[in-house]
Parts: sequence; structure tokens; C-alpha cells
Amino acid sequence: MRRLPELLAPAGSMAALQAAVAAGADAVYLSGKRFGARKFAENFDEPALAGAIDYAHLRGVRVYVTVNTLIRDNELYDAAAYLLRLYEMGADAVLIQDLGLSLLAAQALPGLQRHASTQMTIHNRFGLLWAERAGFSRAVLSREVSLAEIKDMQRLWASPKIGIEVFVHGALCYSYSGQCLLSSAIGGRSGNRGMCAQPCRKPYVLLKGERDELGRPAGLAAQPLVQRFLLSARDLCTYRRLPEIVRSPVCSLKIEGRMKSPEYVATVVSVYRRALDGIASGRWTPSPEDERDLALAFNRDFTEGHLLGAREVMGREMSDNRGLLIGSVASYDSQRGEVAVRLCGGMVLEKGDGLVFLAPGQEVGLVVQSVPERGGLLRLKIPERVRPGARVYLTGSSSLAKKAQQIMARERGAIDIDVTLTWQDGRPVASARLRDGRMVAIKADFIMEKARSRPTSRQQIESQLRRTGGTPFVVQKVEMDYAEDLFAPLGALNQLRRNLLDEVEGALLQRARPAKVDVQRGRLAVEKLLSPEGDATSSTNLHPGPSYASANAAVAGPEGAPSLAVYADCPEAVRGAVSAGCSRIYFEPALWQRDEVGWTARMAKAGELLAATRQICGEAELFWKWPKIAEDSFFAAALAILDGMKIDGVMVENVGGLQALQEARPGLRLLGGAGLNICNHLAVEALSPPLERLTLSPELSVRQIEGLVAAGRRGPALELVVQGNLEVMVAEDCIPCLAKGGYDPRLFWGLQDMRRVFPLRLDEVGRTHIYNSAETCLIDMMPQICSAGLDGIAVDARGRTEEYARRMAEAYGKAIQLTAQGGAGLAAGLERLKEEIRPLTLGAITYGHFVKGLKDELS
Repeated sequence: MRRLPELLAPAGSMAALQAAVAAGADAVYLSGKRFGARKFAENFDEPALAGAIDYAHLRGVRVYVTVNTLIRDNELYDAAAYLLRLYEMGADAVLIQDLGLSLLAAQALPGLQRHASTQMTIHNRFGLLWAERAGFSRAVLSREVSLAEIKDMQRLWASPKIGIEVFVHGALCYSYSGQCLLSSAIGGRSGNRGMCAQPCRKPYVLLKGERDELGRPAGLAAQPLVQRFLLSARDLCTYRRLPEIVRSPVCSLKIEGRMKSPEYVATVVSVYRRALDGIASGRWTPSPEDERDLALAFNRDFTEGHLLGAREVMGREMSDNRGLLIGSVASYDSQRGEVAVRLCGGMVLEKGDGLVFLAPGQEVGLVVQSVPERGGLLRLKIPERVRPGARVYLTGSSSLAKKAQQIMARERGAIDIDVTLTWQDGRPVASARLRDGRMVAIKADFIMEKARSRPTSRQQIESQLRRTGGTPFVVQKVEMDYAEDLFAPLGALNQLRRNLLDEVEGALLQRARPAKVDVQRGRLAVEKLLSPEGDATSSTNLHPGPSYASANAAVAGPEGAPSLAVYADCPEAVRGAVSAGCSRIYFEPALWQRDEVGWTARMAKAGELLAATRQICGEAELFWKWPKIAEDSFFAAALAILDGMKIDGVMVENVGGLQALQEARPGLRLLGGAGLNICNHLAVEALSPPLERLTLSPELSVRQIEGLVAAGRRGPALELVVQGNLEVMVAEDCIPCLAKGGYDPRLFWGLQDMRRVFPLRLDEVGRTHIYNSAETCLIDMMPQICSAGLDGIAVDARGRTEEYARRMAEAYGKAIQLTAQGGAGLAAGLERLKEEIRPLTLGAITYGHFVKGLKDELS
């Protein structure tokens, strides 16, 4: 039989878990009530979670628990205690995004398996290598990684010790690896905290216009597009090409859907289970019936996704369930309020089926109450007029629901046991032999006396011992040396059987749980690492690496004040920033060009721009900022030119870039960008060394920043982006390509919802980068920034002009000086500066989350 990868199913509720187990999942992933990235699923409280793990383990199914939100400092203790309880329950692994929580788990609970969540954005060979060396047993790759790339990773890395998990079915996030800040930016509901409001499923208009001298839009005009849902991706379905995936290095196939119904889980898992088993036997071909069931379960139109190199991943026409096309409207009778439908493909409707009628500008749904047919047409009552020719979709199938219920009613994975009954001083002793040879015995609490008239027969005893309904056990053999001369109430024998099965269950589950001594060791380790006594919150026990100076004196302002840096993507913006006195530049050269070129040519252009920028910088420090998303071919080309660059170091925003530089240039100065999602002091510790400066997450409030700085020891310098339009999405998609004439970087491009305009730009490989409609502006928060203990602030001038960079750098330089001087006029002075720069901004201005925090903040 061919080696099969694991089939991993979602379980957003106990009913969904039972459906997944019954349908043939090898493993399930689920979440508790906190720290999971699907807060609006039903999820499990701790007693239910313990029961769910036991339920799955008794049926031979592994359980992975998602602990994949970003963790704040004031949550670290609770999160660590939660991990400890999961370890004690016997969870097979936890999925983690937060670098600090991962470090804590590795140090305190080495026996707890860790999987790198897809939100870690591991999408290249160096990212996998980093995860392996950080002690992860598995990495869930970004959904944008192709099977060809995965095979190349294996070819270049002969013997990886880390498993690779990929999504094979279900919803796709528009933003790369689910790293999206759009919901957070516009409504305070963060996907990093499990509260995504899915703004990608809303309609948008593509805008194009000129750019003024500050890089802002002028003369915007809507582009005439048929599509309305520009950020809505299709649903992933790899069913037809499963044999290719099975032959790949992938070890686990993941089905998305913790927000879906148990019926959905039962249907999809059963289809993929049959397919995998058929592939293993060598006799599988795709089943049209199974494909129909997948479409009926839920679909936004299917795509084979980036995993299999699909050319079309987006479904921009509509963003909700499309169902299955079953016919079209032949006519509408206004007097009867009745529509005549011509069915196709031999479809037969049933009472209770759900239908949607779609025509341009119209969408009408109904539930079938009866199915009268006249003249070869199906005639249905409908609440409003629909036009002839409208397409008719089946979106809810009664027959599929019945099939799902049948799947869910199955009992999975019966456990065979042999039972022996003996007697000690008249008391029955029931023993069971487990599959691994262990014996479990239980002595009855009653005595079987000599029967006065009607003894209990051997058949009666055996019948009671075999009644295991409602449990996963099946009694194969019953042995007893019995003269059939004793009596016992049948109820007492039933209780003996129940007690025996409880003991058997306990013995089986104990093998899936850690030893008590290991749990106690973990408990003591967590207390030691996080308790306030002994300065444990400094986490010096977690990472004994060297500390760095708080801020580089060469780029600092007044003593104790934060230094100022500027992000730029063109030499002109660098010139503006340096002329205003900024002495640290993060340069990410804009490399997009109309003709498709390889990374060697792109790096040649990058080298030219970096050389020109070096001349402009003079004494100012220059750091080459690497892109957040970088395939393996980028690293080869970038490392090849690095030695010739006269730069002070490199800024990275992904663990893959960090690992690549550590491998190739171990002595190089390294900085960390906001893409690393630093939300607690342990995440800082996890990256220092080698990173000497880290940019904090834009989702932190000032109170959380204060807590992070106070909890950490003297380590890398900490910085915050205080001005600029926050990047909220990076997508493997080209929205401007929808417009006539394609993308022109000299123009301003944006997406408009009901009232806001979100700027967008393309990078060198044609990915779409989307930015917040309002510009972050914290200039009047400078006293709070300084009192929080931050070492640096940064202005993001990427996509902007020389004048913008100069005037913003000047304003923030003055704000630093004013704050250092203090005095009664400080607030008024900062307010004047804010009003001076307000006309420079792109869109409205916002504090982001600096003042109020996210909507889930409780303290």
C-alpha cells in the first residue's frame, strides 16, 4: 500500500468532531475558548476539550489544539497555564503563531509537540529550516506555496526532520498566509486575535488617478469592471489531483472549516477519505458523485489553488456559497407568482432543498416546498419576479443532509477486547486483555451466592458482558470457568461490565497522556519562567543571550529620547529624509517593471538603487529592507550581491529571511520589521540575538507597549512605526491587471468600499499590497511614546515623495526635541505640528490601536 499522508479535519464543535471521526479523519484540529484564531466558532471549554481529546484518542484519532493568536504580555501566564493543561490532557500537538509563546513552550514543556501555524507565514526553505531548528515538529505552509516549490525544498534539503502540512480543501484567505490587518484597521476586529470580520468578502471598486507632489491621489476615476467582489477568493478543492499530493513530501492534508457545520465536515472528510484509500489501493478515479457532494456541501466556485498552480484563484463575481448549477428560468408567471425552471443534468429536487436564482443585479433565494412538474418544466412559487434566463443553483440539498447524517451515525474504530471472568471468594473478577497485551481487571462489589432455584446461566452472563453499545469497545471472546450454579442480578453484572470498560478506557487514555512527574516538572518550569519573583518576568532563564544598547548613540536624538528612522522605496524619498536630519534609513527599493524579468535582473537594479542611496545617505545608516514575502529564488539572488553592498545591515520581516542571513552572513547587523508580529517580551527574547532592533506590532496599545518594555530585560532596541499608511494586506494577486492597460506605477491606484479609499501598489513580482485608508499619525503622542520606553520611532514614506519624507522627518524631529524639553507648552506645540503635517497625509489620520487598543482588549 502507498504511504498516505494524514487526513486532518476541522472540529469547531463536539458534533463536528464526532462527524470528522466517523467520516474517517486521521486527526482533527480544534480550539479552546481562548487563544484560537476562530473565536466565533463554538469551540470547547476546558472540560469539553478534555472530553474531546479522550473521545478522539479512544478511536485512534490525533488531536491538535490551535493556540495560534498573538499573545500580549498580560496573557502570557494564562497562555502558558493553558498549554500546561493541554499537555496534561494529552493533546498530540499545539499550533502556535506567537514567537514568544513558542519559546516558552519549548523551554517549559519540551514534551509538547509544536506545529508552526500557517500565520507564521512559512513559505520557503529557509523558513522551514528555521522552524525545524526552533524545535517545531511540523510547519503548516502558507497556502500560496506550490507543490513544485515544496518538492524543490525537499530536493535542496535532503533530510528534513520537520513535517509539512498543507491545506487541500476549503476557504482561502485573500491576504498571504492569512496575515491580514484589514479587519483590524477598519473595525478593531483582528484576525490575529481570532476576530476577523472578513472584509475581503465585501464589494469594492477599483480606482485609478494621478499622483500629486506628495504621492496622494488626484482625479480618481472608477475603472469599469464587471466584477464587484475584488478581494474574494474561490474555495480550494484539490480532490481531482490528490495522487500528485500523495506522491509529494507532504505529511498532512488539512481541510479548512472550523466555522462550518458538522454535516459539511462529514461530507467533505468522507469524500477525501474514500479518495485517499482508493489511491492507496491503486484503483482510484475521481467520482462525479463525490465532486457533486463537495460542491453542494459549500463552494464559492472551486480552484486548485496556488498549491497546484491554478491560473485562476479569485471568484470576484460573488462572495457567498454558489451551490450547484441545476438549470435556468424558462418563464415567469406574474399572475401565479410562479417561475418555470428547466432542469439540466438529470437533477431531481426534493422538498426542503434550497435554491438561488441569479441574474445580473438580482439574487433571489427560496426553499422548495413542493416539486410540481408540467410540460417538462419544474414550477415553483417565488417571492419576486425573476427574469427568463436566470441561472438556478441548488445551494442546500436534503438528500446530501441525509447522507451526512448517516455518516455521522457511524461508530468509528471499534476497539477489540477479550474478557475473562473468574471468582475470588464468590466475587466475580472481570479481566480484559488489550491489543498491546496489557491486562486490566476489576473485582465486583457483590458476591454471587449459590442459586436457590434459577441460577444465572453462562449465556446470560456473557450476554451482559458483551453489551458495549455507546462505547468504542467490542468484546471478541468471553472466557469463564463456570458451573452455572450461582445467581447474580443482571443489573449487577451490567455494572461490573461498565466498571471494567471504564478501567479499560482509563488504561488506554493514560498511554496518550504524559507521566505525572513530567506534568509537575512542566508546572514548576512555567512558574519559574513567568512568576514575578526573582525577576523571572525578564525571562533571562528563557534566553541567556547578550544584551544590546538601548539605542545607537549615532542616531539618537536628545539623551533618552527615541531615535528617528524613515522607510523609503526610492532614492528621492531618502534624499528628503536625510536632508531633514534623519540618520537611519530602511530602504526597500521599488523594483516593479512591466517586462517580466528574473531575480538576477531585479537584484542588478536593486544594487544600482542601493548604491545611489548610499551616496545620498552620507553619514546616515542605511539598511536594506527585504520583502516580507520572499521565495527561495530571491535569497539566492539577494545573497549573491550582498557582499558588494555598502550598507549597514538588513531588515527582515519573516523568519525565512532571518534564517537565510544567519546561514550566509552570520556577522551582519540585522533588524526586524513589523511583519514579525512582536507582541510580548518573550517574542523579543526569541529573536535576540541575532536581531539588534525590533519593530513592535501595530496592533499594540500604549498600555501593552509599556507592559512589554517593563517585562523585558535590557535587550534589542524597540521601535514603533508612528506615521504612514499601514500595510493591511499582501496578496498573490494583481488587482490593477483587471483594468484596461494594466498597472502603471506612476499612477495612484486604490480600492473603494462604501466610503473609504485604500491605496494599493504592486511589488516586483506583481503581488498586490493594500494599505489602510487612514494614515497613522502619532506625533502628538510623543510624550506617551517616550514614557513607554521605546528606543525608536519610524516614518513610513514608501510610495510617497521626497517632499513628504522631508517634511515628515522634520516634524517628527521637532516633536522629539519638544518632548525632551517638556514644559507647559508641550501639548500645544505638538498639536501645532500635527496640524502642519495633516495636509501631507493620505486620507484621514488615525491613532490606530495606540490609544484604545483592539476591540477584544479587556484590561
